[in-house]
Amino acid sequence: MSKMTPQCKMTSHTFLSDVPCAFFCLWLFCLIGLFAPATAQQTVIKPGQMWLDTKGEHINAHGGGILFHERTYYWYGEHKVGGAPGNKAQVGVHVYSSKDLYNWTDEGIALEVSSNPDSDIAKGCVLERPKVIFNAKTKKFVMWFHLELKGRGYSSARSGIAVADNVTGPFTFVRSIRPNAGHWPQNVTPEEKDPKSIARTKAEKEKFSGGPSDKHKQFNILGSHMEGGQMARDMTLFVDDDGKAYHLYSSEHNSTLHISLLTDDYLDHAGSYVRVFPFRWMEAPAICKHEGRYYLIASGCTGWSPNAARSAVADNIFGPWEELENPCMGVNPQNQLGPEKTFGGQSTFILPVEGKPGAFIAMFDIWRPKDPITGTYVWLPIQFEGDRFKIEWMDEWDLSVFLHR
Repeated sequence: MSKMTPQCKMTSHTFLSDVPCAFFCLWLFCLIGLFAPATAQQTVIKPGQMWLDTKGEHINAHGGGILFHERTYYWYGEHKVGGAPGNKAQVGVHVYSSKDLYNWTDEGIALEVSSNPDSDIAKGCVLERPKVIFNAKTKKFVMWFHLELKGRGYSSARSGIAVADNVTGPFTFVRSIRPNAGHWPQNVTPEEKDPKSIARTKAEKEKFSGGPSDKHKQFNILGSHMEGGQMARDMTLFVDDDGKAYHLYSSEHNSTLHISLLTDDYLDHAGSYVRVFPFRWMEAPAICKHEGRYYLIASGCTGWSPNAARSAVADNIFGPWEELENPCMGVNPQNQLGPEKTFGGQSTFILPVEGKPGAFIAMFDIWRPKDPITGTYVWLPIQFEGDRFKIEWMDEWDLSVFLHR
């Protein structure tokens, strides 16, 4: 009898019992390769560097925010298209998921822009800074974002609202609005209710810039928008310990920040809001709550160019707010930019780390308007010191930094 090819040891229950070992090992290797992730598991965060998802592609979720739901983090952000300069939405809102904050899985497009040219979110509109919160009463996921109608530049200054039954969507667009139409803020002054100053401001026909100028102080922009609703551009959402949700947005041609309570279903403004930091030109707001106090990060208004970060603290979300110093420290070696330019980035969200009380991550975007898809992300741990906090540059870091605080 001729010598037989050596066989692998198999049970009588496997169809591979007579397959040569070499062939079986090759088959197993190919099978493992087929289902293996495209990139190695990441164990650190590297601020400012290209951040690859589990398929090996740069994460496409700019100006985003994060929701923690059922033991998983979900990162929602603006989907950018390569080679398309500017900020016109061509696709919609992208969403990624992660269990550990290092490795992110592409979950697809959560909200698509519309092919209907009459839709408020028609392809080519401006759709910025999407944020998603979960309503425990309605069991709905609610998305808000800054919206500029197609073809109108930045004159619309609206808030878009969408809802979904599932955390990754698809989200259904509900409507867009200007906040708090017909309502005065809690801290309104008699001068802001003056009909003559309102009429005088309306006669200007919105001839104001979206950046710092002395003209804004000479007119009653708040009063001129009371009936139709206040302007809303850069924004974020915040859910407090009692389940109440708030919308923070840059208003009055970006000159003043508004903080507004939402209705119980999170789908509208409740008509209760305040003006804060008047004529301080605060945009890109991000907020968190630590040991009973509210902390804010924001930026100045310099278009796509970075500027020095702002910070503030309050005992009540409606204020009064105390403005603090620039919280940033250190230099980003990739572009040699330090605190005076916020490492080259701009704030977008403050992320509480689940299961680690007092652990928060400041999220920033490095914008690249000529090719927005190449924009990168700067995530850095927040360090609290009394009623202040600081954000120190790190070339790379992991969540263990919070164990030593």
